[in-house]
Amino acid sequence: MSSEKTIALHTLGCKLNFSETSTMARMLEKEGYAKREFDEVADVYVINTCSVTENADKECRQLVRRIQKLNSEAVVVITGCYAQLKPKEIAEIPGVDLVLGAAEKFNLTEHLKEFTKGDSSKIHSCDIEDVTDFNSAYSVTDRTRTFLKVQDGCDYSCTFCTIPMARGKSRSNTIENVVKQAREIGQQGVKEIVLTGVNLGDFGITADGRQETFFELCKALDEVEEVKRYRISSIEPNLLSNEIIELVSKSKKFMPHFHIPLQSGSNKILGLMRRRYQRELYADKINYIKQLMPDCGIGVDVIVGFPSEGDAEFQETFEFLHALDVSYLHVFTYSERPNTKALEIKEVVPMHIRNERNKLLRNLSYQKSQYFKESQLGSTRKVLFEQENKNGMIEGYTDNYIRITTPFREEWVNREVGWEIK
Repeated sequence: MSSEKTIALHTLGCKLNFSETSTMARMLEKEGYAKREFDEVADVYVINTCSVTENADKECRQLVRRIQKLNSEAVVVITGCYAQLKPKEIAEIPGVDLVLGAAEKFNLTEHLKEFTKGDSSKIHSCDIEDVTDFNSAYSVTDRTRTFLKVQDGCDYSCTFCTIPMARGKSRSNTIENVVKQAREIGQQGVKEIVLTGVNLGDFGITADGRQETFFELCKALDEVEEVKRYRISSIEPNLLSNEIIELVSKSKKFMPHFHIPLQSGSNKILGLMRRRYQRELYADKINYIKQLMPDCGIGVDVIVGFPSEGDAEFQETFEFLHALDVSYLHVFTYSERPNTKALEIKEVVPMHIRNERNKLLRNLSYQKSQYFKESQLGSTRKVLFEQENKNGMIEGYTDNYIRITTPFREEWVNREVGWEIK
């Protein structure tokens, strides 16, 4: 290595991974590493992987090949969910030096001290049942918005999902620690904190069992003077209590914006997915949100092409979503995952039909987002503008999550601006 050790990091997947990568970067910088962009030459490259990504293996191999072209002498570290699920497979990728499972990613600095380039690939992993510690993390890439991890792991057993196998049991930070972190983040000038977790609404489980609730966390954060805005990243409909909705409706800090996974509008498919609610509960939640906050932005996750989803079940989903007062959809095409129960469900949906259904719902999402924006015409919303100058333009989001793009003005960077929707 050169006298100044350099590190480059890359994130695949979710905002939770993003917050963890950012935290690893800060840990390494404290150890004397200088951060580099991922397409620059560095001594160490870290790829934080995802198990949800359909082509995790392919993406990983492509990135490692890129690194080899940049610096064949660099140490290549693979961590994250895919590294926990398939450590041996990853270790066999030419150029990979270290594979760190779920319990080891935050021990990265120690592993780098002990590793010498030229050693054979080393795997540091354990059974996911042994991963019980909570490691806090948050992202700081600009002064505008931070993703703050408050919960990790999941005790649910959805038949399509590998995340419990990759991240382990549900566990959380404490309210006291989260409030302390929120204050520190706010003091750095960050205006908005996005609360993230694998199963965010399940917040409150520590090594001593359930001690606190997500509602209690939101109440405590609402009192933190240093922070102007919060968003709840994604929350299961059965864990989105009416008291949380009521708190958001009265709060000046929690934005009127929810992202609520649905996955299917067919009760038959929801049952096969082992989701913990039916469509009626989901509709009730949306209706209650809109009753208290008519202008609230609501995003929905939905999966198409799940095994045994026939034309009738898909039509149920389409009509259910069409009737719901929501703002946008995140549409996922079902893809088979090793070791998941969904593989045992018969009547596999052909890929061309999955793709057709994805297209239909993405078109519906466009219509929903356009309709929502039109419903806001003439209203004035608070927009938090971001730092980046994108070809002479500045972007930001309204409190209810409408993206605004306008000519760049330096004085608007990281500021809330009253904006008339046109």
